[in-house]
Amino acid sequence: MRTSNSPEKLLPSLNGKVILVTGAAKRVGRAIALRLAREGARVAIHYGSSGDEAKKTAEECGGAEIFKADLEKVSEIEAMFAAIDRRYGRLDGLVNNAARFTKIDPLDVTEADWDFIHDVNLKATFFCCREAGRRMKAQGHGRIVNISSLGGLRPWADHAHYCASKAGVIMLTKALAKSFGPGVTVNSVAPGVIPFGETVEGLDGMIRSTPAGRVGTGDEIADAVTFFLSATDYITGQIMAVDGGLSLK
Repeated sequence: MRTSNSPEKLLPSLNGKVILVTGAAKRVGRAIALRLAREGARVAIHYGSSGDEAKKTAEECGGAEIFKADLEKVSEIEAMFAAIDRRYGRLDGLVNNAARFTKIDPLDVTEADWDFIHDVNLKATFFCCREAGRRMKAQGHGRIVNISSLGGLRPWADHAHYCASKAGVIMLTKALAKSFGPGVTVNSVAPGVIPFGETVEGLDGMIRSTPAGRVGTGDEIADAVTFFLSATDYITGQIMAVDGGLSLK
């Protein structure tokens, strides 16, 4: 119980904070960007190839800046962060949302299939964290949120390459939380089933297995991301599954 002599530590506001969201043009990334803009953040919109969608998202974020980069190339990641330096002069938050997803029998996975997933899901996540971490450590504060997946917590037979990439994101989150502290936090949100109008194989069965009895929404992922971005620095290295309880099975 808090007494009159107890210090009251308020969570930091996102108002005016510069936050980069990768893969922010569509789907979950768009939902996150829109939510952060409503919270008053200065959102930096990254996109790879969805330029028209990125412009629309940026407009709905109140005229946010957009930054194009092929995340497969570390040189383009570095150039994107340099452009953010020139535009804002600081970086308060990073949301590593950009990702790829394919379904392939593990016996049929090729080197190209593996690289297609890991170059963005894991390698790009690390190098974006590296670039953000350098800046955040220098300024003495920062928040990083990596979007992992239920597939990083549970094995899926026909998605071994994808599951490996997202499990890697989870361990990367924990390792970097130890490396980047104090002052800079690194946490992860692991979404469950979040359809955006597309057909999801086995959806009815997953809903039946989910204690919440339904699929999730992009806004619910954005809620979790916003929490980590605004939380005290005493919360770091944590993985929050936003999956309606599906990972409990």
